[in-house]
Amino acid sequence: MKLTTTTHVSLDGVMQGLGGADEDRSGGFERGGWALPLFDNEAETFLAEVFQRADAFLFGRRTYEIFAGSWGTGSWGANQGDNPISVALNTKPKYVASTTLTDPRWAGTTVLSGDLAAAIGELKAKGGGELQVHGSGALVRWLLENDLVDEMNLLTYPVVVGQGTRLFPDAGPDRALELVESRVTPGGVIIQVYRTAGRPEYAT
Repeated sequence: MKLTTTTHVSLDGVMQGLGGADEDRSGGFERGGWALPLFDNEAETFLAEVFQRADAFLFGRRTYEIFAGSWGTGSWGANQGDNPISVALNTKPKYVASTTLTDPRWAGTTVLSGDLAAAIGELKAKGGGELQVHGSGALVRWLLENDLVDEMNLLTYPVVVGQGTRLFPDAGPDRALELVESRVTPGGVIIQVYRTAGRPEYAT
């Protein structure tokens, strides 16, 4: 399986609390729910197509708990019927990178608490299409640092949030990317698909 990431970011790179006011208030974040008003039909169609390609999902602890509450163990998720995102999340295997989660309540969940790089390598070695990471910023950064990401889906929304956790920190490892696809939805969401391409070249 190839490992793909899907991340929703504001124009200033914020990925925290995109879905709702109380989704993630860690660090004093007060501007949650910034993406949904801009999430149009074309963005929704793209995201549904991404989820339908998944063979398995990999989450960080915080994102797993948000998704479980929304799509799995919570009453709202249980009422989604044939919604393609709900179907994928509730029928495909889910893996969580965590050293503290011991009793996941969402069916089909396996906790990866040992050698994470080795465990992910084993998952990638299996046949199939995609091992997908959604959200999970700290995990995405770690995966990139360890050269485990094959492809990145990036949805950039036309808004400056001005606070919150960003996808990339002010300082970190460098990474070259190859643009595979780019389009803009009617609502102004920029959808870009990148393949990782090693380290970037610099002018001398």
